[in-house]
Amino acid sequence: MFALSSGMPPAAIAVVRISGEGAGAALAALAGCVPEARRASLRELKDAGGAPLDRALILWFPGPATATGEDLAELHLHGGRAVVAAVEAALAAMPGLRRAEAGEFTRRAFLNGRIDLAEAEGLADLLAAETESQRVQALGMASGHVSCAVAAWQERLLGLMAQVEAELNFSDEEDVELSDDCAYRVASAMQALAGELGEWLERPAAEVIAEGLSVVIAGPPNAGKSTLINALAKRELAIVSPVAGTTRDVIETPLALDGIAMRFSDTAGMRGDSADAIEAIGIDRAKAAVAAADILLWLGPPDAAPAHPRCLRIAAQADRWRGDAQAEAEAARCDLILSAASGEGMDALHRAIVAAARTLLPREGEAALRRRQRDALAEAKAWLDVEPGSHEAADLILLAERLRLAASALDRITGRAGVEEMLDALFGRFCIGK
Repeated sequence: MFALSSGMPPAAIAVVRISGEGAGAALAALAGCVPEARRASLRELKDAGGAPLDRALILWFPGPATATGEDLAELHLHGGRAVVAAVEAALAAMPGLRRAEAGEFTRRAFLNGRIDLAEAEGLADLLAAETESQRVQALGMASGHVSCAVAAWQERLLGLMAQVEAELNFSDEEDVELSDDCAYRVASAMQALAGELGEWLERPAAEVIAEGLSVVIAGPPNAGKSTLINALAKRELAIVSPVAGTTRDVIETPLALDGIAMRFSDTAGMRGDSADAIEAIGIDRAKAAVAAADILLWLGPPDAAPAHPRCLRIAAQADRWRGDAQAEAEAARCDLILSAASGEGMDALHRAIVAAARTLLPREGEAALRRRQRDALAEAKAWLDVEPGSHEAADLILLAERLRLAASALDRITGRAGVEEMLDALFGRFCIGK
């Protein structure tokens, strides 16, 4: 198979990758020879009729120590559209060669044991990363941070399984060291491991980083919500009007603050006396958005702010009420004083939102888990969660089965078992040539 593995032309350089049994023959057909392994060579490429295609750098990587685990060749071409098209046409005309499907190079790397499923998922996230936090998280996943943790857990499970196996099946062998409290020791070790898995499950989910934190702007009508989201987005996103109830639906825009992906939402003014059926629907949607928000920006009386763990109470429209003693007193009970129109307090709001967001993100060096990985880890924890001293903890046969099921759940994280049904969906996320 072959594909363009760099950006779409035109570009300075275009990298065409060939992988599989026919890679060496294809390289020899184009360049006249297979060069020394892992050394770049300058060659003139020609099609089957001898017509020149390009003067390019070629590289040869014999398998299995390659990115895909197979023989691999790379053509570093001049990045014009016509050059790339001509080389691809020459490759397509060769017997046994075909264009790669989306994600097929990475899928072969997984199937050939070059990467595991967690690393492949991290690579998919890395390709889709748009912010700094997404890049850091995806790079950690692709580099095997989760895989290393899973490998350590699996090693401990194997040790416990070996202890149980020895007690159950080889207790009459003289060279097998046994313990009178084997079941208690195993159950205690299982409980300790379950506690570690629980700590990982308490970490923020990877989807929070990939999809962006939800930041909802809410408050009564005419509180300055639409003006604020326009100021944050630096464009006219929402209609600003002195007429109460102008915003009828949730208006959402993606933004990145300090490299953190966020989804800001402007909502309908929240009040309980609307006779307009459409506005009432908008208010219901606003309440639902507030309930689902990661961070709430409340532009209204501080005492009326909804109960929310990360609510910033904002005294907005400061340019209008400065000098009003009652308004000044109410503003003093808020977290921030703001005027989106004049820019007052916008830098402080930026810092406050980022500070709240960082409490929802993994700490530096921590890896977050995707939903599929969390589900598998939660299942493993459930099988390991046995109370030492209980009736079940004293039964080595039951403990052996729990250990086996926990190991099977961990295997699914790295793709060693039970993952065939998800492979097409995963690797279909990759671009052609990856």
